[in-house]
Amino acid sequence: MKYLDEYRDPAAAQRLLAEIRKTATRRWTLMEVCGGQTHSLLRHGIAAELEGTVELIHGPGCPVCVTSQADIDFACELAQREGLIMASFGDMLRVPGSEHSLLDVRTAGGQVQVVYSPLDAVRLAQKNPQRQIVFFAVGFETTAPATALAVRQAERDGVQNFSLLVSHVRVQPAMESLVESPDHRVQAFLAAGHVCTVMGYESYESFVESYQLPVVVTGFEPLDLLEGILACVRQLEQGQARLENCYARAVQAAGNRAARDLVQEIYQINDRTWRGFGVIPRGGLELRPEWSHFDARLRFEKSELLVLENDACRSYDVMTGQLKPTDCPEFGKRCNPDSPLGAPMVSSEGACAAYYRYGIPVDHTT
Repeated sequence: MKYLDEYRDPAAAQRLLAEIRKTATRRWTLMEVCGGQTHSLLRHGIAAELEGTVELIHGPGCPVCVTSQADIDFACELAQREGLIMASFGDMLRVPGSEHSLLDVRTAGGQVQVVYSPLDAVRLAQKNPQRQIVFFAVGFETTAPATALAVRQAERDGVQNFSLLVSHVRVQPAMESLVESPDHRVQAFLAAGHVCTVMGYESYESFVESYQLPVVVTGFEPLDLLEGILACVRQLEQGQARLENCYARAVQAAGNRAARDLVQEIYQINDRTWRGFGVIPRGGLELRPEWSHFDARLRFEKSELLVLENDACRSYDVMTGQLKPTDCPEFGKRCNPDSPLGAPMVSSEGACAAYYRYGIPVDHTT
């Protein structure tokens, strides 16, 4: 295949659906570890087509959703300081903190600037030498190379009024934390193709060996996802647990070596608090000591913030596959895209947002 529309071919999709139904002798439970995959599965009707054959549950694959509430609160505090501009991707603006979102702060007069890349934030610092520019560095390993490149660029150009609020998280430790929970239901994983594009998939060999669960790397188009699901079902039916790559056009075993080297140069692995999950060992990245002069946590004194979790939001249950978004009593009622109780309803990769837009119809007016 050479063209994108070939990965959306309806006839080929129907053949794969038929093969999945033919292969499965029981209902298997698979988890996709990517919010983009969740949206694609719902948008193209794959989850509905396989209802009764395969249950697709949605993992913690939305980096916006798992960014800690304490980090959002600190970002909101920084944005209200005189002489400072908080630069952020747009999808972080409406994520609620304990009391406010970045959008609330901007509406009230705080300095929040939407940027489209970390390098935009560096250029913003160069254009505003009288102000401190802090970039909210969120995302999985996919976005870490770009923020690392921004740090290197700022160092090269001598930009001293630029820093990062680093909230990068790592996918595999979250998967390990999830399957070590005694109540997990996952029987196989669809691994996040975009993360594997950068980091490769060699590390999943030990994961498969340790937990005896199939892991299949897949992409985002309908045929990508259906081929990944079929590969999982075949393994499960045969009583096997292997690592497979069904996204070979984009993913190599070692990933992107240049991007991996850049991340390793700038960052080191640390324990990271995930929203809803608590601290996940080795679950994040932080700047190495030699780059710590770009660390906003060290540059700016952090006040003692009281982090108040919203008990009405069931995001942890959603992101661990224990609860479908539509089974949450607040879904489409108190919690909707215009008035979200939690991050999964806000983010473009959030499972609740996907169900609201594509999923099972509910009465959004009651």
